[in-house]
Amino acid sequence: MKTTIAFAVAIAAAFSSCASKPSEIEAAYVSPALYESLSCDRLREEATAVSARAIAASGAQQKKADNDAVAVGVGLVIFWPALFFAKGDGASAAEVARLKGEMKAIETASIKNNCGIRFEDPSAQPTKKKG
Repeated sequence: MKTTIAFAVAIAAAFSSCASKPSEIEAAYVSPALYESLSCDRLREEATAVSARAIAASGAQQKKADNDAVAVGVGLVIFWPALFFAKGDGASAAEVARLKGEMKAIETASIKNNCGIRFEDPSAQPTKKKG
């Protein structure tokens, strides 16, 4: 009976602590006022720097999500104490959210200043057909 309860608690904890995929993380609010006084050239530099950091942070978050998925899979199928190795979201998820917010703020400032800077949303891109 104790083993069944411990197993149920471990499963609940594992599912509640799984790391989010970067595409599922919402942007944190960042004020566009931080960027509105910048020239278009400076906005482009900021956009490039923020984009590079966002790619790196998203990669780290995806790796965390993948590792958690493996830990949960192993825990459910083979060895339930492995469920305790699912780490969940942390600083990397917060970094992804902040950088997504900065990208939105840069786009907003770009629109206001007629700079034409747009970030691509990878989840909105059409999938390629095989054949």
